[in-house]
Amino acid sequence: MLYTFTNRAGRLARLASGARLVDAVWIDLCSPLPEETAAVEALGVALPTIEEMEEIELSSRLYREGGKDYMTVVLPGLTDEETAVLAPVTFVVCAKRLVTVRYHTPRPFETFPDRIGREAFETTTVVGTFLALADEIIARFADILETIGQTLDALSAKVFSEGSEHETALLRGALQTIGRQGERLGRVRLGLLTMERALSFFGQTLKAKPDSADHIETIRALQGDIAALGVHADFVASRISLIDDATLGHITLAQNATVRIFSVVAVLFMPPTLVASIYGMNFRVMPELGQAWGYPAAIVLMGMSAALTYLFFKWKKWL
Repeated sequence: MLYTFTNRAGRLARLASGARLVDAVWIDLCSPLPEETAAVEALGVALPTIEEMEEIELSSRLYREGGKDYMTVVLPGLTDEETAVLAPVTFVVCAKRLVTVRYHTPRPFETFPDRIGREAFETTTVVGTFLALADEIIARFADILETIGQTLDALSAKVFSEGSEHETALLRGALQTIGRQGERLGRVRLGLLTMERALSFFGQTLKAKPDSADHIETIRALQGDIAALGVHADFVASRISLIDDATLGHITLAQNATVRIFSVVAVLFMPPTLVASIYGMNFRVMPELGQAWGYPAAIVLMGMSAALTYLFFKWKKWL
């Protein structure tokens, strides 16, 4: 898909399908078709392939070529199959337009067009548009961290509550939830890291251009937001670790309680087993075996030995 935007009355507006690309100040390519890629490259913009976007070398993700800045970051989003992924997005900042290339759908690319003209950053220039979109992305990271925090609040209330009816199922579900939130947090951290690198690279590029002081100050503000979110992410990570340890502790205690029951039952049957073993020995001289009261006496003796063992355990408060 190819989405295009232009400047109208000092703000960005979406162009109709089939409009001339030369009039666009922002071209957004989502899983582009070959003819869409060719149409954009006809404007003098060399677009990276998905293989090039996925390269991990810093020189392959941040570079300047032909007077254009290429910045590739990784952002969380959804595929066409509604699967959550962390995939690369490339920003190409040209003199006349901003070009973005992506193969999944990060949430900011859906919300940003509707917020155009209402955000704090100006979108009348290419640089301003890029920074406004970067601010939307960073705000999305903040929303994800807030969502993770709310999920952990609800989870901690369950894990640390007393008298859960379905404790085993609850703890199993808690571990699954912790794993999912930890994975989301990891995506946010990596996304913040790549965004910080991209903004740092772009800020160095702007220093060589006149009349860029305002934009450089904006980049510093965005980097400050990223640093604050990094601290918040560390705090969320510590909460995940705490709840994970607590959940595993509850599971261990539950297992210990089960093993304890089996141990107590085994000990309770040890004295009766000893009595039964004695009378099971094949000696010729065992007078009580020939008595009518021998069998009832053995049963009573085994019962009393088990009862005395139980009372001893209760007295020691081992039960």
